[in-house]
Amino acid sequence: MRQIFYQDTELAFAKCGGIWYNINMEKDIFTIKRNTLSYGRGYVYSLQYHLVWCTKYRKQVLKNGIDAECKKMLYGLAEEYKFKILAMEVMPDHIHLLLDCKPQFFISDMIKIMKGNLARQLFLSHPELKQELWGGHLWNPSYCAVTVSDRSRDQVVAYIEGQKEKGKKKVGNFMQIVSSYGVEIKKKNIPLRSTLDIFRKAVSYLIPVYAETWEELSEIRNPQKRFNEAEHLVHETKKNHARFPFDRHFPKMPSYLRRAAIQHALGAVSSYQTRLGLWEKGELKGKPKLVCENHAMPVFYRDVMYKEAEPGEDVAHLKLFDGREWKWFQVKLLHTDMEYLRKKWSRKKASAPTLERKHHKYFLRFSYTEEVSLSKTDVKEQVICSVDLGINTDAVCNIMRADGTILGRKFINFSSDKDHLYHVLGRIRRFQREHSSRQVQSRWDYAKRLNMELSRKIAAEITKYAAEYQADVIVFEYLEMQGKISGNKKQKLHLWRKRDIQKLCEHQAHRKGIRVSRVSARNTSRLACDGSGAVVRNQENHSLCTFRTGKQYNCDLSASYNIGARYFIRELLKPLPETERSSLEAKVPAVKRRTSCVYADLRKLYVEVNNLKAA
Repeated sequence: MRQIFYQDTELAFAKCGGIWYNINMEKDIFTIKRNTLSYGRGYVYSLQYHLVWCTKYRKQVLKNGIDAECKKMLYGLAEEYKFKILAMEVMPDHIHLLLDCKPQFFISDMIKIMKGNLARQLFLSHPELKQELWGGHLWNPSYCAVTVSDRSRDQVVAYIEGQKEKGKKKVGNFMQIVSSYGVEIKKKNIPLRSTLDIFRKAVSYLIPVYAETWEELSEIRNPQKRFNEAEHLVHETKKNHARFPFDRHFPKMPSYLRRAAIQHALGAVSSYQTRLGLWEKGELKGKPKLVCENHAMPVFYRDVMYKEAEPGEDVAHLKLFDGREWKWFQVKLLHTDMEYLRKKWSRKKASAPTLERKHHKYFLRFSYTEEVSLSKTDVKEQVICSVDLGINTDAVCNIMRADGTILGRKFINFSSDKDHLYHVLGRIRRFQREHSSRQVQSRWDYAKRLNMELSRKIAAEITKYAAEYQADVIVFEYLEMQGKISGNKKQKLHLWRKRDIQKLCEHQAHRKGIRVSRVSARNTSRLACDGSGAVVRNQENHSLCTFRTGKQYNCDLSASYNIGARYFIRELLKPLPETERSSLEAKVPAVKRRTSCVYADLRKLYVEVNNLKAA
């Protein structure tokens, strides 16, 4: 291939394979900015590389001033070898560089020069690095080199310069929390049902297709490549001949909706194959069945299936199937739901909404992602909110420190809501006696909705109380929910309410940066918090109990003290060496078993831990 280079103040051309490039051309394949070009003797070039290499074993040794020395050394090497450093950041375990170098340099030789010089100078000035790396090399032998175009250069510079800030955000425990909210659709004369039906028919068509071809699909380990292959099986294009006539059965289906159906069908078949494998190993009872009928709900992707209205309007635009073709329809949304979203979530970016059908109504469910950092406070400095979910009282909370100091306590009880719920259960029992159990499903669903609403109220009160005292952790009892739940309807509702309260409280607490922990529930109510032994329940008032010392106390409050004490006992003993732990267990024998330790044992243990450290 012949190349001809011209150097001129106005024009720089390169004829390569019959194509001419001009730095001043506006309507061409690409345009090169003049200020990014470098000039040599007889040539013009613009060659940028984004380089990344890591320390050996990803050891975080480039810190405490060593990172600044690395930068100084790299700038010195750049001046010596005549290349430019456009952007640089030295992280504790890796280095990012954006270089501009001459075409004569081999990039592999450049990296060898930089890594070799840095290692030699750092080992001379910091001999302790050898010990941290077990006497080995400073750098991992591999590296990453990516060419950077004129258009992506600013993005790469911003990415490199933002590395330190990115590291700061992830100090502590960093997590993403997804919250969702359903907005009711008010306008009924729109083809929501036909859209839902055709989407579910598409999923039902695809499930047996992927079950038939699962043997070849399962060999593809990469999820994205597996999805692409699954789409090629059913979607016809100019370059791809589909094996199955999906497009003939579902003509003009929007591409994003088709991909959502493919994703759902792949998930259903993958789940079936996993359960089948467990059954064949004898780990699952009952042979699983591949069910093609489904309750899949379509996702309305932005711009192609869903468009927002003007700010302040309670409408949205959805692309729906009217029985013949796909059209845009204006959908009216409930004003109170939209006001809530505007008030609480206006600054958060919502994901694509999902259609939802519940209680004979349609909703658009929006999901929001938040990034929360849970800072890890030392156990001796922690303040916790321990919660006992009782029968007589909805919840009893107390605020506790590691030494057993009680900062506050609260009884949460929504008596009117429970009376309403029990009244509904009484009507269900009377209706069953007069008719049959098959005809009470709607009434039973209503009772479960009331129970769920009660759970939301209790969870909100627990989280609010913990946030008032700036608690680091909310501690619950561990609930055993495996297998079929036995008991009458009232007992089942009570156990479901406990489970829902913990789930809701965990989500709300994480949003506020509060951790959630669980301890063994065994004997928390049966044993007295003062360490006197088993309690005797009051037959007339079940919320009260009598200790062996003769003292009368609230049973749920005593249990909440024991729950908090078990958390602190576990956290205080966990990091200690085996010898120290054995010594403490000998002095406070009750802490050996998690199912028998109580609040009084925490007070004793805390004193012994301090004595051990003082000695």
